[in-house]
Amino acid sequence: MMKNISILIFCSFLLISCSVFKCKKKDAVSKLEGNWELNYITGPRIAFDGLYPNKKPTINFNIKENQVSGNSSCNSFTGKLNVNGNKIDFTQPMAMTKMMCLDGQGEQVFMAALQKITSYTITDDGKTLNLISGDIASMRFVKK
Repeated sequence: MMKNISILIFCSFLLISCSVFKCKKKDAVSKLEGNWELNYITGPRIAFDGLYPNKKPTINFNIKENQVSGNSSCNSFTGKLNVNGNKIDFTQPMAMTKMMCLDGQGEQVFMAALQKITSYTITDDGKTLNLISGDIASMRFVKK
């Protein structure tokens, strides 16, 4: 009888723990929600303001609709949000407008960097989004 009660208590604890972890996972993902503006990108030899002289790239996460969208500094893009915990994947094809961009390499640098992102962190009390490639913070956005 005591053994059955112990098993029941253990199973109850396991179920409660699982739901707590699912909630934490959802809370982490929900912090992505909203508009973010790029303020740092690694890699290019051109200064950030030289890459984006007129308009900084933005990214928008709609968690409820499971969508990601934004602007590359010239063209708009949209696609399916592929996120699991702090892992994020932008390698799925996205729909993109085809306007002629006169700003040089900024759009190509942004879209190429996005394709390499594997995870994210949110810091500064939810105000900063860091997109990470492997273990290198490749892009930094601020909440708009």
